[in-house]
Order: sequence, then structure tokens, then C-alpha cells
Amino acid sequence: MIEMGVMADALTPAEFLAGALVCAGAAMLPDLDHPSATIAQTFGPVTWLMSKVVAWVSGGHRGATHSLVFAVATGFGAHLLANSYPLGRDILVVLMIGLALRAIGIGIPGKKIGSAMVNIGLTVGLFVVFRSYEVGYAWLGLAIGVGCLVHVVGDCCTEKGCPVLWPLKQRWVLPWKIGIKTGQAFEQKILAPILSVVILGLLYVRLAPT
Repeated sequence: MIEMGVMADALTPAEFLAGALVCAGAAMLPDLDHPSATIAQTFGPVTWLMSKVVAWVSGGHRGATHSLVFAVATGFGAHLLANSYPLGRDILVVLMIGLALRAIGIGIPGKKIGSAMVNIGLTVGLFVVFRSYEVGYAWLGLAIGVGCLVHVVGDCCTEKGCPVLWPLKQRWVLPWKIGIKTGQAFEQKILAPILSVVILGLLYVRLAPT
């Protein structure tokens, strides 16, 4: 088990796959402030209720969760869990895997309950595999912080922007208000394919013979 270090060369293939999935899942995490978002349906009523709570605490969609403060705080919180609270860490990893699978389109089109069941089954299966390979989680905080930051930067390229410096309410729109549309079409046609390509590309780079 890796106790220190987060460089790719220090990770086993199983740890690298886990890290890629967790980072991809974290890239969807800020949208838990939106109960109608795709990821709020990941584990059915469980993630929907979680989304309602997050929306209330953060002040609604595109509020506190879409900021540098959230990315940094989430990263430090995940790092604390990884080092001190194994049960909390495992719950967080399971959630991130589920969000990643949902983001790349795993599920049954038009079937929310069926998609949730498929997601749960695959998530549990992957987590069991990671446990069997004794995956270490020294990298957990970094992966989640980077994933959240990627989401914030991506949403700054949409027409609504993000309150990057929350609690300041000013929304940042980059670059030059290029106006990418938000919503499920953005997630399914742009964000999900990018996440899929990135994960596969990183795995190839990590696992390809030198």
C-alpha cells in the first residue's frame, strides 16, 4: 500500500484506475447542488436527497459548490478522511466512482431506477476489486480537489459562469463569454466524452509498455 506520494510512477495500475475514476467523479461533484442534474440521479433517492441538502446549504445551483473555496475545502476534507477515517473514506470513494460512471453515460436510457441499479452494481464491483488489490488512498484529497476545480473551470466557459471567489457573488465567465450551453446536453455531448477520453488516455499512458 502506498502511504506517501501521489506521482503516477508511484501508483500501481489499480491505484491509477481508482484515481482516474475518483477524479472524474469529483469533476461532477459541484453539481450536487442541483437536484435536477444528471448526477443527482446516480444512486436514485439517496443522491437526490443528498442533492436537496447540498442545494439548501450552498444557496442553490451555481453557488458555494462552484468555487475555489469548495474545491480546496473538499480536497482537504478528503485528505483528512483518507488518513484518519477509513469508513468515511470508503463511502466517499464509492460515491465518486458512482458519479464517474454516471458521468460517462453508464446506465439504461430512459430508466432512472434501472440506471441506478446498474450504477450501484458496477460501483460496488469496482470498489471490491480495489479492496482486493489493497489500493492506497494517499492521493484522494488531490484527486478530488483537482476534479472539483476542473468542473469550476469548465462551468466558467458556459454562459452563466461561476462565483469562483465565493462568498463574493460575482460570476466569472471565460474565455470572453464563449457561451457553451449548460444542462444535460452539455454533460452528455461535451463533458462525458471528454472525461471518457481523459480516463482512457491516462490509463494508456500509465499502462503502455515503455
